[in-house]
Amino acid sequence: MTAHTPAPTRDPDRLAEDLCAALLTPRDAAEMRRLLLDLCTPAEIRTLAERWHVARLLDGTDLSYRDIHEATGVSTTTIVRVARFLKQEPHQGYRRALDASKEPADA
Repeated sequence: MTAHTPAPTRDPDRLAEDLCAALLTPRDAAEMRRLLLDLCTPAEIRTLAERWHVARLLDGTDLSYRDIHEATGVSTTTIVRVARFLKQEPHQGYRRALDASKEPADA
């Protein structure tokens, strides 16, 4: 992979590609945490973490949306959105991450 000199852009696709490349650079959870602390506000990190937690609960438990809301404080609107992306949307980002997180570390 060769480094390139960034050029100013407003192109959302290019911005997203650059962000994805940056998110792939940490070698472990500690490095990822440091990147997220620099990249995101505490509220943004909390929002992302809550969505991930909800996805894990929806995938790994039989809790109802209401039960998840009451246990976590996450809004039912967010829970419904996560469920929709987990079960219906074509991106399958949650699904792939959930499956990968279940694999043994040495796999």
